[in-house]
Amino acid sequence: MLDFRLDPGSGVATYLQLVHQVKHALRLGFLQPGDRLPTAKEVVDQLAINPNTVLKAYRELEREGLVAGRPGLGTFVQRSLGGASVAEHARLREQLAGWVRDAREAGLDPEDVEALFASVVLDSFRVGEDTA
Repeated sequence: MLDFRLDPGSGVATYLQLVHQVKHALRLGFLQPGDRLPTAKEVVDQLAINPNTVLKAYRELEREGLVAGRPGLGTFVQRSLGGASVAEHARLREQLAGWVRDAREAGLDPEDVEALFASVVLDSFRVGEDTA
């Protein structure tokens, strides 16, 4: 089951943090169509937040067609995000973990790694735009 985490210092609204975490889990294949999200009560108990915050997040996900509520049963994933299979994600994650180890050994700190990674991602998508 999905365990939500909140970052009170992020400046991102709590309900959006929940939405982003569900989308992240969908992209990485941790959540699949048919999976049940934690109930609002479970999330409230875990995070000590207002139930309306959880319901707002779930309504947003439902509005986007990612989940659907089933009265008396819960909220269930309707569709996934991302194009790669779970096996492909695992392979790429392993390669990326090796790259991060190399970066750490080269003396990069987490912020350096994030900046370098973001730079490469942005550059690779700009190249894709130019060729389209």
